Amino acid sequence: MQITQPVRAARNRLEAALLRGTLALPERAQRALAGRPVVRDGQTLAVDTQLALRLQKLARLAGAETLPIPEGRRAVLHHSSLTGGRQPIGAVRRLTLGDPSTGPGRLPARLYVPTGATTPGPLMVFFHGGGYMYGDLDSHDASCRFLAERSDVRVLAVDYRLAPEARFPAAYDDALAAYRWAVDHADTLGADPARLAVGGDSAGGCLAAGVAIAAAEQGLPLAFQLLVYPATDAVRDTDSAAMFAEGFYLTRAFMDLANDSYLDVDTDLKDPRLSPLYADLPRALAPAYVVTAGFDPLRDEGEAYARKLADAGTEVELRRFPDQIHGFFNIVGVGSTARAAMEEIAARLSAGLA
Repeated sequence: MQITQPVRAARNRLEAALLRGTLALPERAQRALAGRPVVRDGQTLAVDTQLALRLQKLARLAGAETLPIPEGRRAVLHHSSLTGGRQPIGAVRRLTLGDPSTGPGRLPARLYVPTGATTPGPLMVFFHGGGYMYGDLDSHDASCRFLAERSDVRVLAVDYRLAPEARFPAAYDDALAAYRWAVDHADTLGADPARLAVGGDSAGGCLAAGVAIAAAEQGLPLAFQLLVYPATDAVRDTDSAAMFAEGFYLTRAFMDLANDSYLDVDTDLKDPRLSPLYADLPRALAPAYVVTAGFDPLRDEGEAYARKLADAGTEVELRRFPDQIHGFFNIVGVGSTARAAMEEIAARLSAGLA
């Protein structure tokens, strides 16, 4: 029997309410439900995160990577709808970036304007994660609202082309084109050209890092880069990639599917547009705030990139949230520990563009 849209929506609301209520229980009750603490590499997984992972398993929510791409995209949206909640924001504008006669084409985007925003004010161009094959403006809507409202920074989220329909370097080309468009249209966005940032999570963090490198090379204004557990090394031969390959949301199978979907067989995994860890970093790179999660396969490559930035003379701050998993960026509507981490990230974004 086919499930109708109203029934599906009602079920989703019920699932979200149950998750929100369970993760609002006292910590002692959450621990009883979650089981014994999970300790890896000297780190203890946050109890609300551990409980959420257990509930996902009990509910038999399939990982996106286990499904055909279209169904996987719907699964990602479903996961984010469960954890994002309803986040307040001053205003949201729907935009289309680009000129159809030039570049890779026109890109849908959303501009999140915080309550009480000044004009001109700071703005971050944001690229969502999802392994270059999942994610869109809706999957990261709650997080972009949260960041914008709490940092007092406008956020311009970009819907770049996805794989396998558009393969490497399509996402990189779109990201760079979108940032150039934002620079050229700063006035219409209410942005101060001296206070522009790029940001992204996971694959989007890779795109943001790549745009920052190109901006420095091409003389484009850029004041800050926010890289949240960025994918910086497609080779992925690290201790964390092996240690957290299963059981912590992002899996080895997901990462393998991402490479298979986005890359051709002859793509150089060390191409700087894909793996900024191997880039020759230019001088005058924008200051960076690099965020990693303790229970994340991408942890070590993100921290290696932070060290590379520092060695190149870039001002960089590395912040590991040792009790978090890959994906905590999207958990702003339930639980407490991921939301607290996001509050800290928003404060740092605000300070970086003050």
